[in-house]
Amino acid sequence: MAYTTITDSSAQFQTKIYTGNGYSSQAQTNTGNSNLQPDFAWIKKRAGGSDRSHQLYDSTRGATYLLHSDGTGEQQQQSAGLKAFSSNGFTVGDNDGAGANSATYVCWQWKATGGTTSSNTDGTITSTIQANTTAGFSIVSYSGNGVNGATVGHGLGSQPEIIFIKRTNVNASGGGSNWPVRSTLLTAQQVMYLDLDAAAGNSTTMFNNTYPSTTTFTIGDNEAVNAYQTNHSFTGTYIAYCFTSIKGFSSIGTYTGNNNADGPFVYTGFKPSWLMVKRTDSANHWLMFDIDRADVPFSNSIDQWLRADTNNAEASGIDFDFLSNGVKCRSSDPSMNASGGTYLYMAFADNPLVATNGVPATAR
Repeated sequence: MAYTTITDSSAQFQTKIYTGNGYSSQAQTNTGNSNLQPDFAWIKKRAGGSDRSHQLYDSTRGATYLLHSDGTGEQQQQSAGLKAFSSNGFTVGDNDGAGANSATYVCWQWKATGGTTSSNTDGTITSTIQANTTAGFSIVSYSGNGVNGATVGHGLGSQPEIIFIKRTNVNASGGGSNWPVRSTLLTAQQVMYLDLDAAAGNSTTMFNNTYPSTTTFTIGDNEAVNAYQTNHSFTGTYIAYCFTSIKGFSSIGTYTGNNNADGPFVYTGFKPSWLMVKRTDSANHWLMFDIDRADVPFSNSIDQWLRADTNNAEASGIDFDFLSNGVKCRSSDPSMNASGGTYLYMAFADNPLVATNGVPATAR
């Protein structure tokens, strides 16, 4: 795990809450200490309407090209969704999933390299990358070659702890593809799917039973199975979002539940801003929390959550305490705290516990 040199977490990650106005061009300006220019934007309509699917955009594929974390479809061009990335935010149109009049939205944003891509030849497949090694995040695009054990360069310079991969075009049968998830917190054979609530399962072909290295990740020969989800020759095009923990800014790990409202405490080493949790040993949804959607301002209790794998509206009733140095479960719900249940989590900082400027974080 690398150590952070990040004093201002808002320079690398921000959450933006906004209300659409139905106009064809709606500039959304970030309000953190830093005017973040995002490269990966994840938009979710919080309630109402007919289009509540998650909309994922990145500056490598280009603004207007969206994927749905809760679906298997190919990349779509949506000219009225996210229209542009800007130096201090982003612009949306009047699409129901991004800017409908009076509808409320959340947008989670990560910085890579401002849309500047480079060619990476560390793997047997040449990839196109945006790698922010300071924040432990890279965007990787590549074309499959159908070779078992092919490798793809990710540019992080350290081992990614979690990778989300999506085929961006339809497979040979004309159908969509799931979102396979590779994590070093699982066994080498195990795979999960961002678009499914399923428990982690074994696959010998998805990642060739091989953990990522400090330079590459490995993909298998799944030409005939799994809808060509990581490596199809000739026509398969893919995007991967790679993350590794940066001490003081991000934390990726696991915890074990106790089925008690006085649940486990998870040490992150910083005051969290955003949290995603997925049970790995049983079917449960990918839950997403952040401090900006809290229904009680300045409370440690965060109980507004969304599911990454469904288009459901925002819900409440299960919660975590977001503290100065981690999170604590305050619910016995099995999606976050079953007795003996194992859980994978990702968290990003609002503030480091003690930043490089010597200022300590506090709870809310």
